Amino acid sequence: MRTLRRSTLFSALTLAAVGAWAQPAPQPAAPLAPPPPLEAPSAPSAVTGRIQQWLVNPNGEVDGLMLADGTQVGFPPHLSTTMLQNFKPGDTVQVTGWRTPNLPVVRAASVGAGNRRVDIQPPATGLPPPPPRDPAALTAMSASGKVARLLYTDRGDANGVLLDNGSIVRFAPHLGAGLVPGLQVGSSVWARGWGSRTPQGSALEATAIGSSAETMRELFAGPGREPPAPGSPRGPGRAHPPRPMPAGATAPVPPVPPVPPAPPVPAS
Repeated sequence: MRTLRRSTLFSALTLAAVGAWAQPAPQPAAPLAPPPPLEAPSAPSAVTGRIQQWLVNPNGEVDGLMLADGTQVGFPPHLSTTMLQNFKPGDTVQVTGWRTPNLPVVRAASVGAGNRRVDIQPPATGLPPPPPRDPAALTAMSASGKVARLLYTDRGDANGVLLDNGSIVRFAPHLGAGLVPGLQVGSSVWARGWGSRTPQGSALEATAIGSSAETMRELFAGPGREPPAPGSPRGPGRAHPPRPMPAGATAPVPPVPPVPPAPPVPAS
């Protein structure tokens, strides 16, 4: 009887072991789905119009043009000289490029007028990069007037305004959403900052902007220096004002100059 029980127990253990080995192996995790394909760029469109004025950036380079119908055409600033050599305000040009949805903005692929044509190309390869711009080359400036046009990047972010006197005030695109409600066409704008004046127009990067001189909002200090206060000397060489001391701190005591030694007493 004891032998039968042992045989039965051994058979049960054997069947359990066989059943365990018969379990299917765990399946590997399903591979991740491939990322969705990038959206194909829209086909270039064409626009024809008369150049109303050049769009100048704060460094004094032409990086766009405004057509008489309000269309803003953008191109890289390294083509500034080439564009100025081929076109002038008053010319009727044909522009091919990519439109920004819901805005009168075109990123140019080519600009032509008659037998003149400039294709938008990146800078030539193999050439050394241009030297970094010297912040001291910028001029302390101010501008005021009424908004004639809002300016945008080719992604549709507001980055400046064109005033009714032709001056351009630029600001960083990430600030545009907060500034645009007060920068509608026809509204008054006062700004100060750093920029350039050229035969093609003047432009500044705003360090402060508002609807009046008294309500200007400080945006940033400028290229490595504090913005000049009204009535103070203006220019890139202006020194920093003294920094305020932290609350509770005391001014350092200047060191006491050493006492010169007494002259020797002559012998009697």
